[in-house]
Amino acid sequence: MNSSFVEQPYQLYTPEDHKSWSKLYSRMKPRWEKYANDHFLKGISSLALQPDRVPRLEDVNRFLRPLTGFQAKGVAGYVPAFVFFDCLRQRAFPTTINIRHADQLDYLPEPDIFHDIAGHVPMHTDPAFAEALVRLGDCAHAAAEMVSSIRIEELTSIIRALARFFWFTIEFGLMQTKQGLRVYGSGLLSSHGEIEHAIASSDVQRYPLQLEWVINQSFAIDHYQPLLFTVESFDHLFSLVNQLEQWMKQGKLNHVAPGEPGVNEEDLKSFLDAGK
Repeated sequence: MNSSFVEQPYQLYTPEDHKSWSKLYSRMKPRWEKYANDHFLKGISSLALQPDRVPRLEDVNRFLRPLTGFQAKGVAGYVPAFVFFDCLRQRAFPTTINIRHADQLDYLPEPDIFHDIAGHVPMHTDPAFAEALVRLGDCAHAAAEMVSSIRIEELTSIIRALARFFWFTIEFGLMQTKQGLRVYGSGLLSSHGEIEHAIASSDVQRYPLQLEWVINQSFAIDHYQPLLFTVESFDHLFSLVNQLEQWMKQGKLNHVAPGEPGVNEEDLKSFLDAGK
């Protein structure tokens, strides 16, 4: 398994850390009940998270692993893109072990344990969603296998397309349900303000997900998203990942529109190293 994983030093969490978790969790609970999709609500219930204490990853995994084989694995810092996708392929989710301070409850540019455990991991209890994550890992492997036959600029474009797809689905995805529009994206599920904004605000454009649009759509991370995409189900999401891989192999991701996100040297190197 990945060498960048670390043990969670649980004894180092302070009373202030636990208070931050408690505040975040209690604020989000009524928002989840109103705006989150049923798969998330079922998942967060099955994980038996304590509302007043930072969770132990080993406790989370005791409930999670039997459901889909996924595990939350601690990381201390940034995980390069290929390594991250490869972890998904192995049903391991790189989980940040630090928690935001009480004065940063509303926005943090980097993930923290609340975003990862209360935003992402409940979705990993759903078998269909878990399979879509594994397929995204397969996509990254397919990209690495193409390294020797494409130029650096084309690989950079493919990585950007993968990042955009992940952003508009796994992080900021919406789903059409019998109850109406619901959230499944983890960036929304861990944001007290944006989860409501995404569903209720007239400032947000919402469209059925079309792959050609998503892979060419830039985004900024430092404000509420003005454009979001909907899927019909996680089987639909899985089929979109299949389409993404097919397009990649056909060269359709080699020249996506420039713009955010940027592809840094570490992310590029992670794919180049994997392709050797």
